[in-house]
Amino acid sequence: MFVIPAIDIKDGKVVRLKQGHFDQLKIYSDDPVVVAKKWEASGAEWIHAVDLDGAQSGQAKNFNIISSMVTAVKIPIQLGGGIRTKYDIACFLASGVARVILGTKAIESPEFLSQVLREWPGKIVVSLDCVEGKVAHHGWLKISDVQATDFSVELEDLGVKTLIYTDISRDGTLSGPNIENIALLLKSVKHMRVIASGGVSTLEDLKQLLRLKSQGLIGVIVGKALYEQRLDLTEAIRLCSPNG
Repeated sequence: MFVIPAIDIKDGKVVRLKQGHFDQLKIYSDDPVVVAKKWEASGAEWIHAVDLDGAQSGQAKNFNIISSMVTAVKIPIQLGGGIRTKYDIACFLASGVARVILGTKAIESPEFLSQVLREWPGKIVVSLDCVEGKVAHHGWLKISDVQATDFSVELEDLGVKTLIYTDISRDGTLSGPNIENIALLLKSVKHMRVIASGGVSTLEDLKQLLRLKSQGLIGVIVGKALYEQRLDLTEAIRLCSPNG
């Protein structure tokens, strides 16, 4: 199971939000490139980058910063936040981003999602950001009536291979992952690979998530726990590796 460090970018800085609230923001670094290099040196096999400016505005931002991160490290970077057009997808993939993450656009337009899945096979990931099992969108600012379990089945039918499930109520709280909801999501799909996000703060949290590996959980995104030094990335990767 991959342990994937998160780099959330706002106004050119590395930040973390609490439960998706932009007014509860803490800055951890002025240089996302330096942070990316740090996580690579600690053994990360992937980096999860989020353009929070893009997520908030609905238009992709921070292209130059993302491009610099891609150039600076050898490990793949997956990117989300405000990516809602084919042009944006093409630009970021051309810059070297390994996978583009769609959220709001995937909810609003299954037709668009189906098109880009065909156009860029293996390069499109969908993010389900949820509150009490319901899907949020537009930078977590709007909560739909769509159940995550139902929508995940629709996404799998459209051809989505990899899904990121984020429990917003746990994100940035260090309160532990929502194991029950993650397990429900995994049971609702057949072959889709799932990456969990939100709340991880200890090795014990990772041990609980490892029990879901056989059900299709392939990774976990960790953010605040790393920046607050609650969790050592190298130790976490060692625990979750096949020989850990």
